[in-house]
Amino acid sequence: MMFGLSKVLGFFALPSNLLIVLALAGIVLVCTRYRRFGQGLLIGAVLLLAVVGFSPLGNVLMLSLEERFPKWDARGRAPDGIIVLGGAVSPDVSAARKEIALNEAAERMTVVAKLARDYPSARIVFTGGSGRLWQGATEAEAVPALFESFGIPASRIVLEDRARTTAENASYTKALVQPKPNERWLLVTSAHHMPRSIGVFRAAGFPVEAYPVDFRTRGAADLVGPFGSLAGGLARTDAALHEWAGLLVYWLTGRTAELIPGPRRLGGCDLARENCRP
Repeated sequence: MMFGLSKVLGFFALPSNLLIVLALAGIVLVCTRYRRFGQGLLIGAVLLLAVVGFSPLGNVLMLSLEERFPKWDARGRAPDGIIVLGGAVSPDVSAARKEIALNEAAERMTVVAKLARDYPSARIVFTGGSGRLWQGATEAEAVPALFESFGIPASRIVLEDRARTTAENASYTKALVQPKPNERWLLVTSAHHMPRSIGVFRAAGFPVEAYPVDFRTRGAADLVGPFGSLAGGLARTDAALHEWAGLLVYWLTGRTAELIPGPRRLGGCDLARENCRP
């Protein structure tokens, strides 16, 4: 029930969806006695679509998330495990085409080839079920063939195929791998998704180190200047606001202890780093 409600609310949390719905409502109202209100609603929705789509708003919202965690510091001993969050695989297309289909978050998957080679003793854990309202193919079903094509033996791969949300990624993965207190685990996901991901893993009692990938912005240079297409700006804003809404909801519902999780530091050291552990 809650999962279904979250999907419905998530639909309207995306500016592109909400503004189109408001524009359509305006068109309908124009044909009624509320014609003037409908005209105003329609004009306002179209103007906001233009502002959201062409302005750098999406980059402003995205960059503040992407800069929250620095790139991973490889100093210290090798990691014992590498956790890869789902979200980069299109499971239904993969099942239909009988080959893995990756989306724009593909770097979550492709970076595993390098990490597995650099740390040959680390376990590779993929967590991702189906995020759809109806049951279908899971991301985890398509992953083994891709990882094995990287030269990773099946004995190193651990699959978690039930998680539908980021919170479930954390709780199900912890139950599956049962990390020991002295182990070092990396968490691989998109940079803008990292704050919420780290927050839920902390709440689950599973200390992990952020390994952000899939950066969507270049940095401060993207804070000025318009997008070249309406679709590009809307997609960027949708992705960023999806994460901001997720952070707020997870904090309000107690699934994270911080509104915007970030690195934990003491005396200049990141407590997640091996050389800062007590």
